Amino acid sequence: MVTSSLQPPVSGLYIGTVRHRRFLPKAHAFTYPLFMALLDLDRLDELMAISPFLSRNRFNWASFDDRDHFGESSRPIRERFRESAEAQGFTFPDGQVFLLTHLRYWGYCFNPVCFLYAYDAEGKLALLGAEVMNTPWKERIVYWMDPASPKARAGEGAWSFDVAKAMHVSPFMPMDLRYRWAFTAPGEGLSVHMALSRGPDFLFDADLDLTRREWNRASLHRTLLRYPWVTLKVISAIHWEALWLWIKRVPVHTHPKKLKTGR
Repeated sequence: MVTSSLQPPVSGLYIGTVRHRRFLPKAHAFTYPLFMALLDLDRLDELMAISPFLSRNRFNWASFDDRDHFGESSRPIRERFRESAEAQGFTFPDGQVFLLTHLRYWGYCFNPVCFLYAYDAEGKLALLGAEVMNTPWKERIVYWMDPASPKARAGEGAWSFDVAKAMHVSPFMPMDLRYRWAFTAPGEGLSVHMALSRGPDFLFDADLDLTRREWNRASLHRTLLRYPWVTLKVISAIHWEALWLWIKRVPVHTHPKKLKTGR
């Protein structure tokens, strides 16, 4: 079920799977179960108060920490994302803004990618963002995309965008690639598709397919028991799959900054 772009979602837990498929230069694929939180950025304190096992900016089983996202953590998180969007020439809307993210678990967080859904005052989805973080350099970039852009390919409650790669992420991927992002609006279900291509060749794609659960104490506790330390699982899986790519002799690409400095 897809929510209309004219109807903002409600904060919730999104549970499902992530699948990666590599096509070139060697085939490799995997699927993992996971969950993420969809959070209204203007209600973070309220949302983090539903359970004694949940908090904001302090150690707990699960917590939202302002340091885990783009920009200076002393500044309001909404304003940091606004500044990022406007620096890239996008107008940041004045309505609700939702962040699909991993929380911290037992003090540890790693978010390979978070997603932002920003709505205007009339409740229409006005801006999409993909906040990407690389391993192990922990650099961040936000790719902003406008659903109303003539370049956006739109369907019923879904959009896709072609975006140039602007940050080194995986050592097993070169820089001269393009992203194809595809999104559905958050609702009872939510999906994100990402593909990487070089000219006519598709090298890689990833799919995030999630189903919504209520944001309440009982639902949170059930999910924490099922996924007690999901971010540790994420970073462990990244290194495990990287080992297999190395075994398969997939070429390693040096970070562009090291190429410039020679170190």
